[in-house]
Amino acid sequence: MLSISRLFPILALVVAYLAYNDPAPLMTWKASIIPLLALVMFCMGLTLRLQDFKRVWNNPQPIALAIIVQFTIMPLAALALAKAFSLSDELTIGMLVVGACAGGTASNVMTYLARGDVALSVSMTLASTLWGVIATPWIIGITAGEIVAVDSLAILISVIKIVLAPLTIGILITHLLPDFANKLNQHLADVASVLILLIIGIIVAINADEIATLSYAVFAAVALHNLIGLVSGYMAGKLTRQTEVTCRTLAIEVGMQNSGLGVALALKHFGPMAALPGAVFSIWHNISGAVIAGFWRWSTDKKIKQAQQQRSQIVKQFNPKD
Repeated sequence: MLSISRLFPILALVVAYLAYNDPAPLMTWKASIIPLLALVMFCMGLTLRLQDFKRVWNNPQPIALAIIVQFTIMPLAALALAKAFSLSDELTIGMLVVGACAGGTASNVMTYLARGDVALSVSMTLASTLWGVIATPWIIGITAGEIVAVDSLAILISVIKIVLAPLTIGILITHLLPDFANKLNQHLADVASVLILLIIGIIVAINADEIATLSYAVFAAVALHNLIGLVSGYMAGKLTRQTEVTCRTLAIEVGMQNSGLGVALALKHFGPMAALPGAVFSIWHNISGAVIAGFWRWSTDKKIKQAQQQRSQIVKQFNPKD
């Protein structure tokens, strides 16, 4: 059955197009971005159990790989691409902020569509999000600090408010009221998708004039940044001899940043122009994620069908009809 979360890539394009062509209805919603993102993190917290923390402890290698690649390759790639395409200081900061963020919640949906390991994906997102509470402000400070003055403590406080606090509240509610959380669980992906779509619409609306002036270099840099994340995540899994399912999960987790957080941090601490790479990334990574998830799902279904046909042929050989 179709749902908002499954249609997310298409809806993201539609919302971005509508917001760009008629920004007026959303222009006054700028202050809502951070609360909306906090609600997304709260929804994520409601999907988590204490067992997820045990899974992180019992199977640390793939999760450690995701964190290492996430917080090394992605910020370095952002800096290299910004320099390669000669982006302005504001846009460079925007690229760096996105590169310093943890994996996004949309990665869990795309992993499901790709027939990856959803439980592992959630654990990776959780672990990188918690790690990012410290890593994201620190990385932004040491990379963007050469361009502008960066208040790492203020960014840390923002991350705690936007990410850690609502996530913790969600987890506590799930632990204390499991029946209530279970009733909500089946709707949370769609609710989170609606909230992210609204965030995308607001960002596009308040930056409609600036988007019109963006060069193709910005879009190319964002697309390549996402591609580097997908490839580096997948290759990290292959080089460490992970299963194909784990490699796919790593690719999607690393390639799909929490660009909503990147937009919120850039907007709050560096200005609207710095938020544009995150806004573009929000749209693009959901499109690319959906495409690669669809391909992997088709590939897996094809292999399953072939295996079933081979099994049927073997059964016929040993049980010939009279």
